[in-house]
Amino acid sequence: MRAFGEGSEPMQQSRDWLTVVRGDAPLVVSVPHAGTQLPAPLDSQFVSPWLARKDTDWYVSELYDFAAELGVTTIATAISRSVIDVNRDPSGVSLYPGQTTTELCPTTTFDGEALYHATLAPTAQAVRARLETFFDPYHAALQTEITRLRQRHARVVLYDAHSIRSRAARLFAGELPVFNIGSFLGRSCAAELTESIESLCATSNWSHIVNGRFQGGYITRHYGAPAQGVHAIQMELAGRGYLREPDEPTTSANWPPPYELRDALPMKRHLRKLLLACLAFARDDTRV
Repeated sequence: MRAFGEGSEPMQQSRDWLTVVRGDAPLVVSVPHAGTQLPAPLDSQFVSPWLARKDTDWYVSELYDFAAELGVTTIATAISRSVIDVNRDPSGVSLYPGQTTTELCPTTTFDGEALYHATLAPTAQAVRARLETFFDPYHAALQTEITRLRQRHARVVLYDAHSIRSRAARLFAGELPVFNIGSFLGRSCAAELTESIESLCATSNWSHIVNGRFQGGYITRHYGAPAQGVHAIQMELAGRGYLREPDEPTTSANWPPPYELRDALPMKRHLRKLLLACLAFARDDTRV
């Protein structure tokens, strides 16, 4: 971990924000956007803590808290995506050219609201510091776990777990399907895995789409290497599948809604089926 020089942002040096729960099954679940921490001194640079946390993938860790029971490895960051988005290309190149998206270190919310007080948006030097402090360790952990499991298994699945509000007009028109499966247009995993996940989603009471508005972020695209036995797939859930989303515009008074297990339980049960399908795919040594 580097020492921060003059003009850069001092950061906490511990890794308390990075959680890795190891399992021996050939599946890694990545949770890059469920964090809410705004480390000092960055917290004072944001317009408000609520705005900085508004676009969190709310309660995704709770949705997949059964993963350890299946022997699955999970990796999660507690740092808010507003500090740095570990699912963006570190070079700053857009994942969706020509479409609205947020940056590596976002300066606006999904709705276009400014995240930072005037003149306090991150400089290039600050972005580099956040890369080394938060982005690099997250990806080092991902690579370590994928390599460890790949040494034990002929193939490994990386499942990148996300959620988003069902409506975000600046990002997409209308209402998002509940299950948004991304395989980077078939490049990040074998078609059999995508088809298995899609078939299960089709048996649910919720809508689904494959490679629609969300085709897989940097994590899916960077690590997915089917020819090398690493199959990466992204699941973006619309919030209404497990939350009581407000009908009116989101405010600090109604967003996020509380996590209620009785509302989330049907989704949790279906997500278990999806992870079991990933494990079945990874363990089928007859696949090429």
